[in-house]
Amino acid sequence: MNTRHTPPAPAARPDVCQPTGSAELAMLDVYMPMMKSAAILSAGKLGLFEALADGPLAIASLADKLQSSLRGTADLADFLVTIGYLERQGEQFANTASTQRWFTSAGRVDYTPGLRWTLEAWPMMGDLSAAVRRGGPQTTLWQAMEDRPQLGATFSAYMDAFAGDLGPDLLAHVPVAPGHRRLLDLGGSHGMHSIRFCQRHPQLDALIVDLPSALSETATTIARHDLSERIHVSPGELLVHDWHGQHDVVLYLSVAHNHTADENTLAIRQIHEALNPGGLLVIHEYLADTPGNAFMAAFRLTLLYETGTQTYRHEQYQTWLEDAGFSGIRRIDLDPLEKGSLILARKA
Repeated sequence: MNTRHTPPAPAARPDVCQPTGSAELAMLDVYMPMMKSAAILSAGKLGLFEALADGPLAIASLADKLQSSLRGTADLADFLVTIGYLERQGEQFANTASTQRWFTSAGRVDYTPGLRWTLEAWPMMGDLSAAVRRGGPQTTLWQAMEDRPQLGATFSAYMDAFAGDLGPDLLAHVPVAPGHRRLLDLGGSHGMHSIRFCQRHPQLDALIVDLPSALSETATTIARHDLSERIHVSPGELLVHDWHGQHDVVLYLSVAHNHTADENTLAIRQIHEALNPGGLLVIHEYLADTPGNAFMAAFRLTLLYETGTQTYRHEQYQTWLEDAGFSGIRRIDLDPLEKGSLILARKA
């Protein structure tokens, strides 16, 4: 009699955005998330996931490739198996499909720069209790970048990775018209949003405005895509900087949460003035309209200790936009919700 072997279903991975608090031993809720984060970040720093991008390796080969100890590599790999980032294939270790997709150059988007940024941000968490008492940071992230310029490059690389994830949504939902010629990318740091829009729409030229520390590698990236004649960078503070004339499309992506309500009111009014008639404003944000969502709550807490700013409700954006003279306001919630929302508005 022939029998068909059905492989066991893979164990369900827990949704890290869901509340915990049900551990039999209370400290497991503290210890295990710490060790999970430490292991993933260490794997990224060591290049472990990338070392397995071309296929599974025995532990000795993996240790040799990482130039790390046999025991240390084995202990780290064993733990990464238990949390679903690696899998065993006989005597070898391999990336899971999700790890291969998100943390290697062979995947759809390589978020390894996000791991490097989290390593930089990790020490800031030690000041969270003091930030709660103060109601904000003692030193903002932007001030820290002035003192340590490499932070700007690391953060920009992380935002570059996120841009790779967000890019298809922007291209799908942002209706650039044939008559649009000039794009203004406010806070565009890495340059990839401008690059993708200029690649998709050959009639566009773009200007990227951001802090000098965030633009340190941007011109090189633009040149690598052969777009130096169409995309230019202009270092400076967004709200007091010369935006160089009138534009047809303005990108205000993941910027508003770094500003106060008054600053956003001013910025949106200035954007309206800088747009040609029929021009389009594109806002990407995490909206404060999702009570009970763990990611959104965590992000608000992050802003408390990094910048002292906050997220805003859609109604607030609508008020700012209408008061500035915008019309045709449209909200698009992305999938998954943790990717944020788009708000589109037009100048009549």
